Amino acid sequence: MPSFDPADIQVPSAHFIDGRLRPAPAVLDIARPSDGAVYAGLPLGDATLVDEAVESAWRAFKRSDWASRPPRERARAMRRWADLVEAETERLAALEALGSTRPIDQAVSWDVPYTAEGIRFFAEFADKHGGEVAATARDSFGMQVAEPIGVIGAIVPWNFPLSQTCWKVGPALAAGNAVVLKPSELTPFSAVRLAQLAVEAGIPPGILNVIQGDGPATGDALCRHPKIGKVTFTGSTATGSAIMQACAQSGPKAATLELGGKSPQLVFADAVDLDRTIRTVAASITANAGQVCVAGSRLLVERALLEPVIERIGRLFDALRPGRTWESGTTLAPIVSARQLERIDEIVTRARAAGAECLSGGGVYDAIEGGHYYRPTLLAVNDASNPAVREEIFGPVLSIQAFDDEEEAFALAEHETYGLAAGVHTADLGRALRAVRRIEAGTVWINRYGRSDDYILPTGGYKRSGIGKDLGREAYLANLRYKSVLIDIAAS
Repeated sequence: MPSFDPADIQVPSAHFIDGRLRPAPAVLDIARPSDGAVYAGLPLGDATLVDEAVESAWRAFKRSDWASRPPRERARAMRRWADLVEAETERLAALEALGSTRPIDQAVSWDVPYTAEGIRFFAEFADKHGGEVAATARDSFGMQVAEPIGVIGAIVPWNFPLSQTCWKVGPALAAGNAVVLKPSELTPFSAVRLAQLAVEAGIPPGILNVIQGDGPATGDALCRHPKIGKVTFTGSTATGSAIMQACAQSGPKAATLELGGKSPQLVFADAVDLDRTIRTVAASITANAGQVCVAGSRLLVERALLEPVIERIGRLFDALRPGRTWESGTTLAPIVSARQLERIDEIVTRARAAGAECLSGGGVYDAIEGGHYYRPTLLAVNDASNPAVREEIFGPVLSIQAFDDEEEAFALAEHETYGLAAGVHTADLGRALRAVRRIEAGTVWINRYGRSDDYILPTGGYKRSGIGKDLGREAYLANLRYKSVLIDIAAS
């Protein structure tokens, strides 16, 4: 899709409840990160409206045939939904790019197709799991019956709105649940169109509702609603902790939380292809301008490679082209808000004051009027307590440290707070397997960095990087509850 004019895009600024748009007075101004312009207003869902959305979902769960529909028919409806998503690639991509950090080229080539294929992946679980028979005494028959939980509360972040919605909604619907979804107030609109397409595909009205609003009012009310059986969330560790507290106080109820990260990349002197490795390292921190939970933000390099790695990364950083998300050819995304841009610059300033040396980049771009852009930055650090090493920056800022041997590399890779992901670049298979065993992280990539389209591999963190898993079989099973049944055969 070529560049587009943002003035041509109509946004569905509304809630979506019971299969219908629910316009309401705008309370929040929604600004575009590319130029800072306010382009829409957003209603704020209060506790009363959250209750209406949850009650609608509960009625649909109880009274429609979604949970009781033959599993293969449920899967067919979800596949029709995926087909509709794919057919609307350009419209959805424009909605996604308009007010988010996702450049239009990437939204067309990756975000929308990945979302459609993710829906198809989870649809296939609908008729593949139903419980199991238990080993019991000969005069009885025991089994575990898998049932949907009921109504799932899903809260998705602003950095990948469409694909994160697929992660949350796909497995929940495949398992027979209803969902009340709260998108981020920064990127609220593509989720509404996604929900409209679900109804067009034959998913009953009310099974997928979208409630707009912020975290403290709308999100908290959703988490605390007594008819929400489980909450699934991706975002910061601080917000995840608040959600877990709300779930405990109003339940207790289950929660799946994918939270913050400060992920290391280890580059050994025997890396198979150094040029390819360096391109991978650079892309892992500049993709979406570093606004990725699994961003490889800590680079650990064997000392013999330090100088060539620094020089080549600097060249790759300098080659990136910042631009508005609706302009084809943009290779460096904007930062989501002025507030986040200030936070990134503040952490870099503190890191330099604490002894970090700025080797490349640093500072705010001023070339695009009104936009929020940060220069890809490489900081050399020698102290694990430096803010560049310790804090999740969520921007295009990469710290670099040298190591002399494998043991030192593994020690530097550990982080006291986070354990979301890690990358290891080496030709030594034994070393790679030792790294997998030693590094505390929910995902370890070898000679690559970043997720593939293998939806079967679950993702989730260790330590304060989260609880539970998205993607994979694990995500589907987490949307079910189990009932034990024991039949006395002799008395039957």
